[in-house]
Amino acid sequence: MRDAADIARFVDRRPEIRTALATVAAHGPPGGWIGAGVLRNAVWDALSGRDPAAIPPSDIDVVFHHAADASPARDRLAQARLVLATPGLPWSVTNQARMAPRNGHAPYAGLAEAIAHWPETATAFAARLGPGGVEILAPHGLDDLLAMILRPTPAHAVDPAAMHARIAAKGWLSRWPRLQFAAP
Repeated sequence: MRDAADIARFVDRRPEIRTALATVAAHGPPGGWIGAGVLRNAVWDALSGRDPAAIPPSDIDVVFHHAADASPARDRLAQARLVLATPGLPWSVTNQARMAPRNGHAPYAGLAEAIAHWPETATAFAARLGPGGVEILAPHGLDDLLAMILRPTPAHAVDPAAMHARIAAKGWLSRWPRLQFAAP
């Protein structure tokens, strides 16, 4: 894998991810994307020579941005629709408009800005099934993801210790020993 087009093709060929993307497109919140761990983990597993389907995801993060109604009830309703459509998948729906105040940030202008505020650059990307196939949204690009580099996003660069604690808690270095740290 070298770029967004390669990642889109990779995601499209993963039946478990393709099913989730199709479910979000048909039953998810308007403007819904799948992001974070389920995608990052699949890419890193593939780059590490592991079967991306060998370890099922603990959750499938569905993200969207709707500033007019950022209530948790909206998230729960969207998640319930996804569970009804595909009950075996571990859905987790979050309106990113609600995350800005929780994280102490100014309101996000949209989904791309919200994703740009996620903890690591390699995690800060999402995919959706659009009219032309799988689309990728990566505000910080995909170089760190593809090089297996852990770097805090600018929003988290002031506290790299938090990123290191997160990585240790999730056991990433055990699962992907090739991961490298980069200075913020």
